[in-house]
Amino acid sequence: MSTLVKKDVNNYLTDGIYGIRLPKQDERNKYLGTLRERIVLALTIGQVMSDKGLKALEEEMLRHPDAKLIFNGAVANKFLTEEKQLAEKYNIPYTVITNGEVETHIGAVLAYDFAIDKEEIFIKDKSEVTKQAKSTKKHSIFDKVIKNLFK
Repeated sequence: MSTLVKKDVNNYLTDGIYGIRLPKQDERNKYLGTLRERIVLALTIGQVMSDKGLKALEEEMLRHPDAKLIFNGAVANKFLTEEKQLAEKYNIPYTVITNGEVETHIGAVLAYDFAIDKEEIFIKDKSEVTKQAKSTKKHSIFDKVIKNLFK
């Protein structure tokens, strides 16, 4: 019985020193303090800095007026100006999360406080779509050559 009491005391001390452990902490670290299942749209740091996600962000803000916007504090404030203006325009509350101990490629997320389980939360860059289309074309041409060989 004394080991149970000792374990409880150690848990209290650990929680006091490091904070209470939350479920899916790695996921929370990646997505700026929220869970994947709550996200409407996630933008990478590059998309935020280059404003490539502005159109998609605005469209999702219109569809989800009760969501909130979370920014990565590692992104310089000058790169967040247009995103913040959109949030103010559509009355979307926003916060900036800074956690120097955690590295993530996520620059901003539009999310709810509850699960919505949206399947696709990332937008694809045009270069990604082009690369996928080229690889599909190359693959399909190769498939045709192979098929012709076995006719």
